[in-house]
Amino acid sequence: MARRDLMANLCLPGRLCFQHLSKPSQLQHKKSTEKNMKRILLISTAALMMAAVSASAAEPKETFAKACAKCHGPDGKGDTKMGKKAEVKDFSDAKIQASFKDEEMTKAIKDGVKDGEKIRMKPAEGVSDEEIKALVAYVRGLKK
Repeated sequence: MARRDLMANLCLPGRLCFQHLSKPSQLQHKKSTEKNMKRILLISTAALMMAAVSASAAEPKETFAKACAKCHGPDGKGDTKMGKKAEVKDFSDAKIQASFKDEEMTKAIKDGVKDGEKIRMKPAEGVSDEEIKALVAYVRGLKK
């Protein structure tokens, strides 16, 4: 087997093989290309991580639709069958919004609401603190 064929068998994919680069400019081009590929990979990874984080933290409107709208309605007025039965507050009313603090709403979302032994609102399940904070801000935005 010729020396060149032997060297070709020793070359590993993805590695620089100095025996097969005939000019110094090819070596520089190869290094530059690898550097650019590393940058692209790094940027792509960062973008995917940001997308994953934003996807994991659901939009407040979606969270409200899933966890709250059954009773409070899509507009927060509580004009639903379940909302009327539970006598929920109208979150679009500025007076009602002024009657409670963000901390109270956060506690109600996390722990639920009881009237004596009667459960008026179940705690939200599978909702992070960050999502609850965003949900409170969303509800504040429902007032007219």
